[in-house]
Amino acid sequence: MTRNLRFYGFMILMAVLAGSCTSKTAIQEEDLFTPAFTSDIESFRAYKYPEWFRDAKFGIWAHWGPQAVPRQGDWYARKMYESDTYNRQTNQPTGKPSREYLYHVEHYGHPSKFGYKDIIPLWKPERWDPEKLMALYKRVGAKYFVSMASHHDNFFLWDSKIHRWNSVQMGPMKDVVGLWQQAAKKEGLRFGVSEHLGASYTWFQPSHRSDPSGPLKGVPYDGANPEYQDLYHKPTAPDDFAWLTKDPENHQNWLASIKEVIDLYHPDLLYSDGELPFGEVGRTMLAHYYNQDIIKNNGKLDAVYTCKHLISEGRWVRDIERGAMDSVSVDPWQTDTSIGDWYYRTGQKYMTGSEVIQMLVDIVSKNGNLLLNVVQTPEGDLEQDVLDVLEEIAEWIPANGEGIYGTRPWKIYGEGPSTVKQERGRFGGVRDVRSYTSEDYRFTMKGSTLYAFCMEPPENEFRIISLGKTVNPEKRKIRSVSLLGSDIKPEWDQTDDALVISKPADLPGWKVAGFRIEFR
Repeated sequence: MTRNLRFYGFMILMAVLAGSCTSKTAIQEEDLFTPAFTSDIESFRAYKYPEWFRDAKFGIWAHWGPQAVPRQGDWYARKMYESDTYNRQTNQPTGKPSREYLYHVEHYGHPSKFGYKDIIPLWKPERWDPEKLMALYKRVGAKYFVSMASHHDNFFLWDSKIHRWNSVQMGPMKDVVGLWQQAAKKEGLRFGVSEHLGASYTWFQPSHRSDPSGPLKGVPYDGANPEYQDLYHKPTAPDDFAWLTKDPENHQNWLASIKEVIDLYHPDLLYSDGELPFGEVGRTMLAHYYNQDIIKNNGKLDAVYTCKHLISEGRWVRDIERGAMDSVSVDPWQTDTSIGDWYYRTGQKYMTGSEVIQMLVDIVSKNGNLLLNVVQTPEGDLEQDVLDVLEEIAEWIPANGEGIYGTRPWKIYGEGPSTVKQERGRFGGVRDVRSYTSEDYRFTMKGSTLYAFCMEPPENEFRIISLGKTVNPEKRKIRSVSLLGSDIKPEWDQTDDALVISKPADLPGWKVAGFRIEFR
């Protein structure tokens, strides 16, 4: 109670002082309250995972911005400058231009004359309807929604007062983050933002180079122009080319930017594209994020921070890009992936709805959440192929969602060939999209009820080996078995070797079948 009152006291006093000259007061923040979290890494051991995140299981992400304009997929803002691509590990040239550089020269002109700064005004998402999309995403089953705040292109999608390259002053002339948040709140979804800014300082360095050969050899690209270095960043030192910059000035720029978006929108979730950046600077940001959320929620910490540190140790949520855990995790975690490319790309192929459902079930069985990017066109709407994917999920979720939302892992996450033959994921764990057989099952638990999901429909019968009398981890007999999404009462028998369920003649049309199993 004392801490809560001191938080409130700080808030009230800051409001009073907002209109006065703060330089005339000697009152300091630390005199008013003791923060729950500090930049000391040990302070984060007090963090507790919010139940809303553990229960939510499924979020949708708008990984969207001006890089969608050329319709060439991810990383366009960097690759359009790669007349000579560089090895990211050695920072040495390969002697080959990128596909995006060739496309850019052909369709827009040379990047010394027409750069990324000139792409930004072309982003006019005239068909973007955040409320309509959010209603769709809720119907599809998302419990939280994440808006990109800034990608590595250093373009802010919020109403920034510290950075002119933002969506209110350029391009859409709208507060994209703010409008997404309003739509999410209207539908009762939790709201998050993703920041990819930490990597942008080195990521954007090709914009400072020039062609190594040809008629414009040595002519600097527009990123070398000091007039635009607030977009492209200043040149980094020769040895500063790793994912996260070494430059302390860049660290402070990042901190000010992320604190601004936190303080403007107070998101329920904050995602960083990489590890928690920049040592103590990053921990300062995280402490601020957690502390302001305690104030926002009257003394309760309800915020989630996700990053790609391999071990979270309960201090935040580990995120795995394009991959998944290979076993049950004690701590909640999250997969972030996309149904296609990260940005819109002409002619791209998307996951099927069934593949997304299989991925969701696998992730949830291991104590994880799925954050799924739904690819938007530059204009802001969704292609019919994408809508078809979402409709397939929307058909499955109402019937089977009770075995997803609010569940916890069982004693084992699954059985079948997919639990033995594990294919490595892109950024850790196992692949997020895999091939399954009718022998593959995933399990979840809610209270005393077990849910079993068969990942591919069998020809004749469902056989769940883990629920045989002699091998059942519950050590209890089964009382009842019911098919999710159906009034059919399936015939079943618990033998010593397996739970055998006869395949109904009119099994629901979706690929992943779910069963509710009660024990005596």
